[in-house]
Amino acid sequence: MPGATTPVVAGVLGAAGAMLDSEPVLAFRYAASYLARRDAISLFQPELPLTDQVFDPRRPAGRGRDPLPLAGCLRDAAPDAWGRRVINLRRAGNPDADFGEMTYLLSSGSNRIGGLDFQASPTKYVTRDEDATLEQLLQLTDLVEAGLPVPPTLEAAAQHGTSIGGARPKALLTDGNRHLVAKFSSTTDTRPVVKAEAVAMLLAARAGLNVAPVEVRRVDGRDVLLVERFDRVATLPVPTRRLMLSMLTVLGYTAMSSRHASYAEIAQAVRSGPWTDVTGTLLEVYKRLVLNVIVGNNDDHLRNHAAFWDGQHLTLTPAYDIAPQPRSSQTSTQAIGITRDGTRWSQLATCHQVAPDFLLTPAQAKDITEEIVELVHRDWIEVADQAQLTTPERDDLWHREILNPFIHQT
Repeated sequence: MPGATTPVVAGVLGAAGAMLDSEPVLAFRYAASYLARRDAISLFQPELPLTDQVFDPRRPAGRGRDPLPLAGCLRDAAPDAWGRRVINLRRAGNPDADFGEMTYLLSSGSNRIGGLDFQASPTKYVTRDEDATLEQLLQLTDLVEAGLPVPPTLEAAAQHGTSIGGARPKALLTDGNRHLVAKFSSTTDTRPVVKAEAVAMLLAARAGLNVAPVEVRRVDGRDVLLVERFDRVATLPVPTRRLMLSMLTVLGYTAMSSRHASYAEIAQAVRSGPWTDVTGTLLEVYKRLVLNVIVGNNDDHLRNHAAFWDGQHLTLTPAYDIAPQPRSSQTSTQAIGITRDGTRWSQLATCHQVAPDFLLTPAQAKDITEEIVELVHRDWIEVADQAQLTTPERDDLWHREILNPFIHQT
């Protein structure tokens, strides 16, 4: 619960005996003990309001939401592509292993993103996390990428990589009182992926965006990006957790249908939904759009935007996963649309078109883009030093991903 450190049973998740999009449907029902609590909050009101009914995600409670095999607020706490790869390899030697959604929920680590966890027992809570070093996590990464079995000596490290989203190698870890996401370079990388993300995140912070703090480390000759987690509140002796929702869940899309989403729609949701600081949130999201275009991050899909949920209100989380993407040509488009009609060209002129949706005047939108462009020009060398980019790596990023001339075309 918000501000608490001891887990409580919120409800039960079970097979509905049906399939949707080749996935088993999992229904949810709040526990009677949870509904009886004075401090009970919904896991997300549009999906799972506080009632004693059984929620079938194929029939969403909120209007305009896509049918799902698993409620979005629960799916947000499940492992994604990388975590599933780790779990698959850990179970590869078992011919009877079930690789359904319930397996992934129960096999992934407890220190997952957000405030939820999944347990087999309604009365006994068992934490699925053990300590692991960065060196062990790197060893695990190499094994998973090679498709090799996970040895018993790396089982603890494997658990750290099971409960976080994304397709690239990463893991959750602690460093004293700090809770971190470690992102690793891949053995197949042909460009400085880790350091490129560091540069973009550092530039975003200097541009005044609310961004998760990052740092680059060298471990066993490999680049590692450490990102401070913002879903944990540092309290002693243990931190408290914050419920988090992806923008995919907030807007009610499936991963497939989200290609029809847009920044204009995000702005509409902020203006009409239960958001804190509406004006400030709109300004922040618009600046993130502009920054993404400027640094060449076109992988800005709805899982790379998120909000905290306190039972009544949504609050934008700090920005994360701002990573310049490789380009084979000058032209580029964003992962989701920018304007109401779905235009997604990665250009500042397109950003200016959507300014009214964010309650900004043309002059304000122009000032924002000019300020961020100027900032990137001014601080590029200093930030590149901070991210430990070599001279060839800087040359490869500059004017290719970062400040590509295409962004200024109309």
